[in-house]
Amino acid sequence: MTSASYAERRSQLTTYFDRTAVDAWARLTTDAPVSKIRATVRAGRDAMRANLLSWLPEDLTGKRVLDAGCGTGALSVEAARRGAEVVAIDVSPTLVGLARERSAEILGGERIDFRVGDMLDPWLGRFDHVVAMDSLIHYNAADITRALAELGLRTDGSVVFTVAPRTALLTLMWTAGRLFPRGDRAPAIVPITEGALRRRIAKEAVLQGFAVKRTKRVNSGFYLSNAIELAR
Repeated sequence: MTSASYAERRSQLTTYFDRTAVDAWARLTTDAPVSKIRATVRAGRDAMRANLLSWLPEDLTGKRVLDAGCGTGALSVEAARRGAEVVAIDVSPTLVGLARERSAEILGGERIDFRVGDMLDPWLGRFDHVVAMDSLIHYNAADITRALAELGLRTDGSVVFTVAPRTALLTLMWTAGRLFPRGDRAPAIVPITEGALRRRIAKEAVLQGFAVKRTKRVNSGFYLSNAIELAR
């Protein structure tokens, strides 16, 4: 069962990515010119996507993959190219629509099952692998653990995901962001201590069949994210 804080934050993310920042996000995820700051974010996201994909089997034929928080669908396309049956879901209808258009152009047809909704929806079914790239970074450690438990219940292989690592700079940016007027704020990125998250995961009964296999941090200018692989 998801918490009230998870539901509230999910609602904020829907508003932000579907209305406030959709144009900027669409531009960031293309080759269009962007500011130097956003260029570092683009490079960081590209590096993180490549890393997460490297943790999945090279041949995904016959495997079912959930792209949890698919955004504009770049990771979904790469997984589909490897032969996966991909279900890609995001809270933003506008981003999902853009992802559907882009994937059709690249893959030459509707090969990915794009959906609008909650990545924790049990009706999505079972998966061999779940990827949640930068879609859990807006939640606290308790909600991240609950989300991983929900996903773990329906995952036969691995859950690979990212969190925002707790560093002095990121914590300062998070604190400063809370000072802006509410209408101008992006949903906050919540810095997480990996050790504390590992302890929460170890105590979660549903995740007892999983173990942390690999971690990797990507730091590219204004992009900082920590990848974690949970595997059975």
